[in-house]
This record gives sequence, structure tokens and C-alpha cells, in this order.
Amino acid sequence: MLRNRRNELIVAYLLTGPFIAIYAWLFVWPTIQMVMLTFTDAPLIGEGKSVGLANYIRMFNDPVFYKAVKNTAYFVLLTVIPGTAIALLIALMVARLSGWLQSLVLAAFFLPFILPVTVVYVLWDWLTNVQFGMLQGPIDWIMGRNVNVWRTIPWFMPGVAIITIWWTNGFSILLFLAGLRNIPRDLYEAAALDGATRWQMFTRITWPLIWPITVLCLTIQLILQLKIFDQVYLFAIGGRTQATMVLVQYVYESAFQRNAGGYAATIALALFVIVVAFSVLQYQILRIRGQR
Repeated sequence: MLRNRRNELIVAYLLTGPFIAIYAWLFVWPTIQMVMLTFTDAPLIGEGKSVGLANYIRMFNDPVFYKAVKNTAYFVLLTVIPGTAIALLIALMVARLSGWLQSLVLAAFFLPFILPVTVVYVLWDWLTNVQFGMLQGPIDWIMGRNVNVWRTIPWFMPGVAIITIWWTNGFSILLFLAGLRNIPRDLYEAAALDGATRWQMFTRITWPLIWPITVLCLTIQLILQLKIFDQVYLFAIGGRTQATMVLVQYVYESAFQRNAGGYAATIALALFVIVVAFSVLQYQILRIRGQR
């Protein structure tokens, strides 16, 4: 038995060894280097002198950093839960269709997900253009005037959040639809025979059985939206970028525009800690709730 156990361990190490080595080389070692970089005043390219905790002290006293944290948190609140709820609602509607109609509707919702961010930017910048944008008609009807959405601070984050939900929700819809298809139809038939309403079927059958999918979608969305950069950067070009600054954008600006690699690494490390902490916390809370 000991010999068989030893042979199993050898085989396991041989099979997992290449993956562990590549993972350590591509992720663990660069992460260690990034942490070491936070204690220096290094530029974007090249080495720097050790400055101890100066970068951390600067970060915790930097009003732009707190503005970026606030904007990132605001964006997460606007997208994660609303986007997941919308994806679930759409999946429930698509699941009621069948045949080519279901495929057509699903393709219509998934198509934006495969678009590059630059195409998304050009499309929505054209739709919201102050002079000829098609969406300025409804905006003028509501506000009484045309509004430059991307140069009006209160409109900026909600606007980007709506576009992000439209752009990325296709993946969540597919996950929910896969979960709904795995629910046995017998459960719904038995509930219908017992006189259950649609709402009771949803709360007693559908919702508990797709809860693991909901946890997965919320976790994926949280990680993605905490790392928001592309949409905010593109739509803020030429505007007040500090007012709409998010964390990844601040890392980019510090590293590539101010040539402060050490300080950019410090902000990136703070973002890494935030992503890990909130992802683990959210996953554990949702998992515990699902076990009750």
C-alpha cells in the first residue's frame, strides 16, 4: 500500500509539475517582483533606489487614489448586481423560447460580447453624439435639452455602466441558460400538479437550483468590474479624467504617463489585494447563504 501510495504521488507530481512551474514563472514570480518594486522609486523601465514605505505613505495620502477607489466602487455597485439580475431575467425569458427563435434571440444578446472595446466605444459615441446621436432624441425629451453624456460627470459612470452591462452580459446569460436547462422538468410538472404558481416555482425550484450559477456570475462580474479600464479610458478622452478616474486607469497613468513604475506597482498591489479580498469574501458569504 505504501508503495502504491508513493507511485501515485510520483505520478501526480509529474502531471502537475509542468503546470505549477509555468504558473510560478508567469504569475508568482512577477507578483513577487511587483511587491519588491513597491519599495523603490523605479521608473517604468529600469531599476530604482529603495525608498522603504514612501510609496505606501504617498498612496494613503493621495486624494486621486481615494477618488479612483470611490469611482471603482461606484461602478461595481452600478454593474455587478444589476447586471447579474438582468442576465437572469433575460435567461428566464430565452429559456421559454424554442427552436430557431431561441437561437436567434440568444445570438442577439450574445453578439455584443464578442465585439472589441474600440467598436463598442465608436458605436456608443456615435449614438450619444450631441449633434446627431440617435439617443439624443430621448434625452432631449426627458431633460428638455441635448446632453453631452461623456462630458457631464453625473452621467458618465451610469452611462459607462449601462454600456458595460449591454456589452458583457452575454456570457452571464449563457451561464444562467445552461443552469436552467439542467433543472429537471419533472420538478415543474409536479409543482404544477400541486397548484404552485409561477412565482412559487421560481422561488422554490428555479432560484435554489441555479444559486451556484448566480454565485459564479456575481464573482466573475465583481472581479471584472473591479478591473474596469478600457471603457472609462476611451469615453473620458479629452474630458476631466481625474473626476472619472478608476484604479486601473490610475495605474496606467502613473506608469506610462508619469514614468513612476514604483508608485504604479503600489497602486496595482492595492488593487490586487482589494480584488482578492472582496472576491473571497463575496464568494464565501454567497456560498454560506446558499447552504442554508
